[in-house]
Amino acid sequence: MIKTLTIEPGQKLTNEQLKEIEEAKKHPIVFDEDCEELSPAMMKAFKSATIQRNRRKKA
Repeated sequence: MIKTLTIEPGQKLTNEQLKEIEEAKKHPIVFDEDCEELSPAMMKAFKSATIQRNRRKKA
């Protein structure tokens, strides 16, 4: 299950949210045929696209 949470700059997490994050750190990432692990080349492309997206958001 994936949970998404948007946090605004300067906003603090609640104790419950911090507890959820700490609990999630304990579980390994499980890849399957629907979501395979990215190759180094795909990871590089994904990182580049993320950086460009974030630049556009700040503008």
